[in-house]
Amino acid sequence: MSEHRAIVSWRQKGPAFRAGRYSREHHWSFDGGLTVPASASPSIVPPPWSVAAHVDPEEAYVAAIASCHLLWWLSLAAQEGYDVASYRDEATGVLQRDAAGRSWISEVFLCPQITYGPHAAGPGDEARLHELAHERCFIANSIKTRVTVRRPR
Repeated sequence: MSEHRAIVSWRQKGPAFRAGRYSREHHWSFDGGLTVPASASPSIVPPPWSVAAHVDPEEAYVAAIASCHLLWWLSLAAQEGYDVASYRDEATGVLQRDAAGRSWISEVFLCPQITYGPHAAGPGDEARLHELAHERCFIANSIKTRVTVRRPR
């Protein structure tokens, strides 16, 4: 068993908190020393109360799913002896409302583009590795969001 921690910190910068006119800018700090600027998404909280250049929780959620999938996929590909040169995923999360009107990320589309060295996986083996990676991904096993791997266009 292991534990994974993050420190999320926010500080008031103006006098209008109770009126809802406050910055949603905050920071995420991780045990390795990295601090990431974060904010509410500008699609949810308009500027100037959000910061578009910062990471928002919805983006981080999508990135966590894609990152976990990537790490498992690479591990499986290495175990099977494939020469992976690069892996790039333009993942997308879909935010919508459920039947009760609550917003949630209902689906995440992973769109990996993989290049190989001399020993490449064929389309069938690549798809099989994606299925195995999805089954083993800790994040995918922890969520109700549907995760779909799409073939590159």
